[in-house]
Amino acid sequence: MNGDPKNSHDFFQDKLAGNMALLENSRRVIRQTAILRITVFTLTVAGIYIATKHGMGWVAGTGLAGFSAFIALAMRHAVLFKKKQWFETLVQINRQELDLLDGITEGHDEGRGFLDENHPFTYNLDIFGKRSLFQLINRSATQEGKQALASLLQNPVKDEKLLRQRQQAIAELRDKPVWRQHFQATGLLTEENKNNVGEIFHWMNSKRLSFNTPFYKTMLILNPLVGFTVVALISLGMINYTAFLLFLALPLALVGMRLGAINKEHLLLGKKTTQFQKYARLFRFIENEKFESGLLSASKSKLAGMPHSAHQGIRKLSKITAAFDYRLNLLVGFFLNVFFLWDILQLIRLERWKKTNSHYVQTWFLVLSLFDELSSFAGFAFNHPQSVFPVFSKEFKIEAGNVKHPFMAPEKCVGNDISVSGWGQFTIVTGANMAGKSTYLRTVGINLVMALTGLPVLAESFVFKPVDVFTGIKTSDSLQDGESYFFAELKRLKALIDLLESGSRVFVILDEILRGTNSADKQKGSLGLLRQFIRLQTAGFVATHDLALGRLSENYPENIRNKRFEVEIANNELVFDYKLKDGISQNLNATFLMKKMGITLDE
Repeated sequence: MNGDPKNSHDFFQDKLAGNMALLENSRRVIRQTAILRITVFTLTVAGIYIATKHGMGWVAGTGLAGFSAFIALAMRHAVLFKKKQWFETLVQINRQELDLLDGITEGHDEGRGFLDENHPFTYNLDIFGKRSLFQLINRSATQEGKQALASLLQNPVKDEKLLRQRQQAIAELRDKPVWRQHFQATGLLTEENKNNVGEIFHWMNSKRLSFNTPFYKTMLILNPLVGFTVVALISLGMINYTAFLLFLALPLALVGMRLGAINKEHLLLGKKTTQFQKYARLFRFIENEKFESGLLSASKSKLAGMPHSAHQGIRKLSKITAAFDYRLNLLVGFFLNVFFLWDILQLIRLERWKKTNSHYVQTWFLVLSLFDELSSFAGFAFNHPQSVFPVFSKEFKIEAGNVKHPFMAPEKCVGNDISVSGWGQFTIVTGANMAGKSTYLRTVGINLVMALTGLPVLAESFVFKPVDVFTGIKTSDSLQDGESYFFAELKRLKALIDLLESGSRVFVILDEILRGTNSADKQKGSLGLLRQFIRLQTAGFVATHDLALGRLSENYPENIRNKRFEVEIANNELVFDYKLKDGISQNLNATFLMKKMGITLDE
């Protein structure tokens, strides 16, 4: 979807303005309805007072009419309040999208629970945390979708067939921005606990309670017949109240003997009705939409190809759990259990539901989380209309033109090329401080990770072979473990070498190797490490201030290439162009900056 980036901005502005107008209108109607309710209530009370002068018939008629109107207005108020929440959510979504287009991520979920300093690349490439790729992508409607999104970013896809399917799915969802926003808003309207779906799976796999038996089914019919017969006979004066106490022993015994099992079941499913309703609506969104791409259409078919659809199944479950929750009101629960064995009735309904749907539920929620995470990726793609989907090569290589970092403003970001022609190829990037070395490494890494999820990348072209990624850019020391920065880096490099020795093919990105030791030791160790990389036939980038590493190309001309970022001094100011060039860097800037800032003196 190449085009003008302003299209995304205009779309969100239009949606924001439209939903704000609808929100304001809904607030106005709610205020009017509230005033009308108060008026109806006041008039009803006054009418009843006046009607007392004309007899009880007038009192009953006035009260019935007035309170019926009041209840109708209360129900209308509830509907209007839900509409108001819907428009508020859409306003919030569009404001957040406009913030993201402006590079503002404050207030967006950082995915801090997924931070892992020992991960091969997520910590170094700012996949999670403040100013992270996760913040730019995440538009999850469910906790499971959020988890699936994080899992994709942590464990990218290397299967080219699946990546092509994901690219097609993301491209299709990218062009359904209204559907995506409504899907997201539906999820955000209802707060969700982290373990909701897990608790459903636990319940599905739990041992059946066996209430769905001929005995309990018979008692469901017999108990209310006996109960209401006893009440009727007492009302007619044919028997005394002692008979009702005798009757109570029957339902109390039936429910009481299994109360522990009933409470355990309710603990798993109770108070989840609104969340089940949310899932049902999300399933309906998927089932009612037409999809063309293979991955989306095949996944959708798993929701509707059962005895009934996922939407219908989860909606039915929500109705059962809503009925089960009546027991939370002690008076209502007591009445229903005494006359209808209510808890047992709901458990029988749940057993029947489980028997019908147990084989499908896990698939349903896997499909839901897939659509959710793909929708998040599609939102990112929509916000970057000039991005391109990578093309796959038969042999390992990464060839890309004008690659940019997603967190840099497009008008200020200087793009650079990537060129890795095969295994055993390493690029040494040298340059002065602030010239762009580290930014370039992060740009290479983050676009490669994006490509491995099916996302379009921020480049004019991108050809690659899917590959594992390993980075070493911002290793930190650990005061808690008494571990120095240097030792932490050695541990990370050892893990990398072990991975390579095991035969794994890994694309490596390292920034300033062994910066925690002295210059001579650092140079010797760095040279030895690069020779290991060449021997183990890995490939990647190493950024360094040590110009001696660049001379490795003299001994390994087939394996080592030198690239550089330069800085010029013009009118007593540093001038950076941030363009990657061939060769080894010649210009340094540390001494100049220290003198300019008054840190050092001229000799």
